[in-house]
Amino acid sequence: MQLKYIAAYFAMLLLLDQAIAAGQTQKAENAESKAEVLEQRAATEGGNNPQSTTEIVTKPEAQAVDPAGKKPLDDAITCLSRTIYWEARGDGTDGMEAIANVVMNRLGHEGFPNTICGVVKQGHEQGACQFSWWCDGRLDDAEEDEPYAIAKEIARKALNRQLPDRTNGALYYHHHNASPSWSGKYIKCELRADS
Repeated sequence: MQLKYIAAYFAMLLLLDQAIAAGQTQKAENAESKAEVLEQRAATEGGNNPQSTTEIVTKPEAQAVDPAGKKPLDDAITCLSRTIYWEARGDGTDGMEAIANVVMNRLGHEGFPNTICGVVKQGHEQGACQFSWWCDGRLDDAEEDEPYAIAKEIARKALNRQLPDRTNGALYYHHHNASPSWSGKYIKCELRADS
């Protein structure tokens, strides 16, 4: 008799686990679908129009996308999150937000692709990537959970147009300790902190 109860208990646990996984999958699918619409709007309209509440990607939805940081780079949230993570995970929130701003500023701008993944991967075919992490030959999987969760939250806010532009519309950005060959061609500006 006790074995029946134990078996029933484990069966319920298994069903509960499957229901939770299905809920997470649904959240991720919702987020990816909303992000695609938000990405298209940002590419065609720019970043000025606020989103309706039904279009906004929620925090639980964004966090459900690519939870382990190992998903292929084929949706807006994953491409933007990984770019933020790899380009600025050690630079604090200001640096991470600046990377998001630059990607979003490029989106739909003349000379840049109309998708976030396109912006992130641009130049790969010529071996001169716009974002160095994409061409560095290393694995692109996120390695640290907390900075990746922060990157996904920043990506969510950027897609929802809830992220202030710390770069004043900049299309290029580099770490303050770096001196890329292209940096002399553009006007330098300071990163705005909102503290």
